[in-house]
Amino acid sequence: MAKKPDNGRLYERIAREIGAQITAGDYAVGQRLPSERDLAQAHAVSRPTVREAIIALELDGLVEVRMGSGVYVTAATPHGGEPGQTDIGPFELLEARRTIESEVCALAATRIDDATLAELRTLTDALHDPDLERAELADRRFHETIARATQNSAMVAMVELLWNARERSPQYRLLSDKAHGAGVVPRLEDHVAILDALIARDADAARAAMRQHLTNVLDAILAATEVHEMEQARARIAAHRERYAV
Repeated sequence: MAKKPDNGRLYERIAREIGAQITAGDYAVGQRLPSERDLAQAHAVSRPTVREAIIALELDGLVEVRMGSGVYVTAATPHGGEPGQTDIGPFELLEARRTIESEVCALAATRIDDATLAELRTLTDALHDPDLERAELADRRFHETIARATQNSAMVAMVELLWNARERSPQYRLLSDKAHGAGVVPRLEDHVAILDALIARDADAARAAMRQHLTNVLDAILAATEVHEMEQARARIAAHRERYAV
């Protein structure tokens, strides 16, 4: 794998290391990679970082994620001969949003007006839309409207930057598609809790509600994209027992 300059993205470094092992033949085509937990221990990183690295390798065509089974090597070299474009990792983006948007929401609670609250109510109702694309758009507008309520242009720009990065990142798009396929959609109850805190003009409650919302999003995406290798291992053991039963 061609080495790319270090840009501070931890998941990208892990993807390069695993990709180099695949190219070197340490993991052969058709072979299952070690579990996410084992890879995290081997590279001294968190499991979400490993999952971001696997997503990058999947986009490059080096691996295939088989839910309920594991991650399998599908090619020794990336599509086009070198790794594709990478961007902000999905979990590091959610971590940044949780930190930044929580404080944005707290400030908004002290400055928000009735007209903006009415707009947020309308956007909350729009999260019911069965069309996922429209519901996702309402979700983005909800968060950006809260940022505008701070009356701080720097905060507005920061929140817009985070959402633009979310839409731009191929890693986030792939993870999002997987999560949507598993039934993860914008969380209505979380947005209602945020709105209630803003209506009360309670900065502490608004901060906590936004932080809890983005923690819930992170947890839901982690759960939805879990490979569940243990379930497959148990199935293989059961099959062996049945085969060799007297």
